[in-house]
Amino acid sequence: MTGLFRRLAQRPGPAVPFTIDGVPVQAQAGDLLIGAILLHRRALRLFEFGPGERAGYCLMGACQDCWVTLADGRRVRACTTLVEPGMAVVTGAVVTGAVVTGGVGD
Repeated sequence: MTGLFRRLAQRPGPAVPFTIDGVPVQAQAGDLLIGAILLHRRALRLFEFGPGERAGYCLMGACQDCWVTLADGRRVRACTTLVEPGMAVVTGAVVTGAVVTGGVGD
């Protein structure tokens, strides 16, 4: 699956494993959640007021467009939250194998 973002330069630091809708992916230590998700997906989440996807807007925590849900029930702003090992992001999309349908990254 192709993401919206591309990493332009490698930097030192260990890989940080996490999941998006149960699919294992990796980020780098120090990555914000928004960048880590958008390296692997086209969008962060589904739009709650109609069809469509959201990918964040201001990228600095002011617009509130980057809220995502974690499997443990927390809602966090992806643009101000560092990726943690084992973090599990839930977008509301349906994952079948490597194919995402019904929402984010579709």
